[in-house]
Amino acid sequence: MAVDAALMKVLDPDADGTVDLKEAQAAGAATFKKLNPDDDGTLDAKELSGRLDEAGLKAADPDNDGTLDEKEYSALIEKLFNEANPDNDGTLDEKELKSPAGQKLLLLIS
Repeated sequence: MAVDAALMKVLDPDADGTVDLKEAQAAGAATFKKLNPDDDGTLDAKELSGRLDEAGLKAADPDNDGTLDEKEYSALIEKLFNEANPDNDGTLDEKELKSPAGQKLLLLIS
C-alpha cells in the first residue's frame, strides 16, 4: 500500500509528517467501524478479508472465537505499530510505514 499525501492527511491530522500511536489507534477505530457493517462489535474473517489473513486473525484472537472485537483489534494495531517502529521513537515516518510491518498496519488503519 502506497503512502500518498491523501492517506497521510487522514492518518496524520496534526501534519507533523509522522503517525503516532494515538493517530494510528484513531484511524484504526474508524476502520473497524467501516469494516463492521453488521454492527455486531466484532470483525470476522470475511470482514477482514484482504487486510488480515487467517494466521494473522488466529494470532490476534486470544479468546479463539474466530473474531476480533475492538479491544483485540486495537491490541493488534499497537503490536504492528511497535513492530514498525524499530527506533522506538513513538512515531512512524514514511520509511517505517513502507516497511513490512508498516504495510500490515496500514491495511488495518486505512
